[in-house]
Amino acid sequence: MISKASAPGKVILFGEHFVVYGEKAILGSIDKRIKVTSETNKEKLISVSSSLGQLKIPITESYEELDSPLKPFFYIANEMIKKFNHDGGIKIVIDSEVPSGVGLGSSSACCVAGAASVSNLFTKLSREEILELAIQAEQTIFKNTSGADCTVCTYGGIIEYDKKSGFNKINSKNDFVLVIANSGIPHHTNLIVSKVKKFKESHENEFSILCKKEAELINKANQALEINDLVVLGEKMSKNQEYLEEIGVSNDRLQDMIKMAEKNAYGAKITGAGDGGCIVALTDEANLEKTMNNLRSGNFECFSAKIDSKGLDAF
Repeated sequence: MISKASAPGKVILFGEHFVVYGEKAILGSIDKRIKVTSETNKEKLISVSSSLGQLKIPITESYEELDSPLKPFFYIANEMIKKFNHDGGIKIVIDSEVPSGVGLGSSSACCVAGAASVSNLFTKLSREEILELAIQAEQTIFKNTSGADCTVCTYGGIIEYDKKSGFNKINSKNDFVLVIANSGIPHHTNLIVSKVKKFKESHENEFSILCKKEAELINKANQALEINDLVVLGEKMSKNQEYLEEIGVSNDRLQDMIKMAEKNAYGAKITGAGDGGCIVALTDEANLEKTMNNLRSGNFECFSAKIDSKGLDAF
């Protein structure tokens, strides 16, 4: 049997890092997707093939012993094999339009599409159940994941998320275009999350004030999204970038990129963990090309993206 599923990548528009400590974040899924194809076979092996490499491991192995970015797929496949007493293995193939390791949710999209594709070989799970399995899989590589990324990759569109209350869809025309530019600097999410934790512990009062400011900013950004006020939305993105600089997750290269984007865009900021990876700039058809040309003049790889409203697609 063969099963296929796809899920979109994402950008964090507001609230990265602060969401780890209970504040809200606003995320959007983008129209770049990851497709996962799964197939049962008689081999007692779990094999995974992707641009990140190959993995072929006996089903008797423990996922905890693996040191591979493909570990979540082994976890999902192993869970399904045990749950449904499958007398054989699973072959998984990943095709991605989302660059990995740059803060665009490639791991989360992989986990969501993987959870749907593999589970559909045996049963029909609800989106809620697929999301739960995807988060468990992502926790094998990012122990303290908030679940926000997997959530937006599952449901699509723009969501407001916090760890306590879960998510709410934001009603927005999404009448804008995002320009995403890659700094070319690899980042390591776990290291940066640890860095922010150290900042919080050594600057408790300052961090608390920033959390309150972030909460106020997100309320205003939410209102701007609902009425498609790109000027206010861009201003809030740039202000959010200032907060991220204060907690130490930006750098000179990212800030140079943001300044180049802001010459024409409504606003810009890092997206994801920071210290590398990508920035996201807010544009529309009027300033899209100028913004992209500014970034390209600095030899930065960039592309445009729109909000994906579909989310997980299993077929």
